[in-house]
Amino acid sequence: MVIKTCAITILTAALAFAAQAEDGPARQMEALSRGLTAIHQGGGDVFVSWRLFGDDPSGVAFNLYRQEGGGAPVRLNDAPLDGPTHFQDTGVDFTDPVAYTVRPVVEGEELASCRPFELPAGAPAEPYLSVPVQTPEGYHPNDISVGDLDGDGDYELIVHMVGRGRDNAHSGMTTEPILHAYKLDGTLLWEINLGRNIREGAHYTQFMVYDLDGNGRAEIVCKTADGTVDGVGNVIGDADADHRAENGYILAGPEFLTVFGGETGEALATVNYVPPRHPETRNPTSDQLNEVWGDGYGNRVDRFLACVAYLDGERPSVVMARGYYTRTVLAAWNWRDGELSRVWTFDTASEPELAAYEGQGNHQLAVADVTGDGRDAIIYGAAVIDHDGTGLYSTGWGHGDALHVSQMDPDRPGFQIFMPHEYPDQYGPNAISYRDAETGDLIWGVEGTGDIGRGAAMDIDPRYPGYEMWASGDTGGLYTAQQWTEDEELGPRGVEISENKPRAINFGVWWTGDLLRETLDGTTIAKWNWEAETTDVILSPSGVRSINGTKATPNLSADILGDWREEVIWRSEDNQELRIYMTVEPTEHRFHTLMHDPVYRMSVAWQNVAYNQPPHPGFYLGHHMDPPPRPNIYTVEAE
Repeated sequence: MVIKTCAITILTAALAFAAQAEDGPARQMEALSRGLTAIHQGGGDVFVSWRLFGDDPSGVAFNLYRQEGGGAPVRLNDAPLDGPTHFQDTGVDFTDPVAYTVRPVVEGEELASCRPFELPAGAPAEPYLSVPVQTPEGYHPNDISVGDLDGDGDYELIVHMVGRGRDNAHSGMTTEPILHAYKLDGTLLWEINLGRNIREGAHYTQFMVYDLDGNGRAEIVCKTADGTVDGVGNVIGDADADHRAENGYILAGPEFLTVFGGETGEALATVNYVPPRHPETRNPTSDQLNEVWGDGYGNRVDRFLACVAYLDGERPSVVMARGYYTRTVLAAWNWRDGELSRVWTFDTASEPELAAYEGQGNHQLAVADVTGDGRDAIIYGAAVIDHDGTGLYSTGWGHGDALHVSQMDPDRPGFQIFMPHEYPDQYGPNAISYRDAETGDLIWGVEGTGDIGRGAAMDIDPRYPGYEMWASGDTGGLYTAQQWTEDEELGPRGVEISENKPRAINFGVWWTGDLLRETLDGTTIAKWNWEAETTDVILSPSGVRSINGTKATPNLSADILGDWREEVIWRSEDNQELRIYMTVEPTEHRFHTLMHDPVYRMSVAWQNVAYNQPPHPGFYLGHHMDPPPRPNIYTVEAE
């Protein structure tokens, strides 16, 4: 491990370590590049944007340079830029290639420049960056994760290529799940084929991409089986084994957990997956599966989730999970010094008092330090598992399809959780619930009937401090974090601020220059017009498609480039290109990259997990916010 030693860190090391000593141990995070990007808007106008690091000194400013053809770089700003980390360049002649570089300025001293970002001669005016991909025939690019695989500070894209998939509830053969790794110029680094003995679908392959051992390069961790082929051609297990039943389910054969190296995709370590389908046999009967999981055909046993969490408060661990409708098992692992070791296992079948945690999981999870002890807990739907593998609490309100975790109320300490629920006999009067993340106490609830399939939480109305929330079904209109009333029988009730609500109940994205979040649904970004109580479309590009069927999600939406606003990645209609759309709207706000906020970074790590929800930061980001806290982190560069 090499702790980041750029000039800025050296100049501010004393301050950084002093802050760490006061706030407790720092968390290991990625040493990123400036993420400098330039979008040609047409007419010679170029929007240039770059990252502010979480460990940059507070007074850092920047000089921006443009170089045309073989000419000398020309500084574009008269005085160092100490505001938002973007710049509107005008009058650019694209006769020759145009390259931009940015240089930090600390205490009047200009430091080394970042790697240049180049626009070719005659660059077309497009609001996106194009990444060509080598999609296998019959497949399309699906969920994407990001990580610095080669240690150069830039994110690579790890793409789940999907062919024919099947939900756990349905029979049928599937294609073999494939993972590709691409640099942003479209260079294919490797392919991992998980093989015929891993079923394709939203609930089977959750792949974690993160620098788990602190060597400055990300690893990939996921479930594997006989016949998985790694990025250099090595086969895991028995290459000839075929454990598929005639109906397509895979309920026999060994199950593994594998760590792959980010640079080559080579399998570095493989262990047995925890938990197995059955504690006594590798090939359980239908009756045995039904006894352990609640059905005998593979619907509940093959529900997988995963996340990365700082369980010790300093270094990341990976947590792999199985089951949430009935039995629930989470296993935490460390990848350090070339060894994959299990830290703890939480199993609701292991102790009678843990039965309260059964049936509480969602189709996704979240990670945050909900108790304030510096160590992460796993928000497993309506229950929370603490950093040491013990149950923190279970609300008993049951499974749901959506989950949002952040500081949603700027005047309430800690984190809050918003989620809709599926089963009326479990959720009772709280079809949608808004609760305290540490205690599970209900802040307010809303009545409803049936399965409340979707719910969203984000700040969309500046008249009310905190997030607004809304959900599908007969749950009313729009609610806000800070307003509720008391009902003698039902308890605290959410108060409607509007009978109307956005039609989009899906993703959110920080896109415009203000602090409100926009809705993201399918291939449309829109802004809630709180005065007219309607939705105004901001971006709805042609030539792209969403993924995951009716879930209509982007391949990824996250702050992966430029300033703190988020990018959206959609696949092209022909599946041969990924388009990274970036905002070109100015903002007056200067924030560090959200990827240096641990809660947000963990959220991006689990974006490929089942029914993913938008990533949220670990602080309140919205109107009426305080300046964001300086993250207590240290970054590591590749050796």
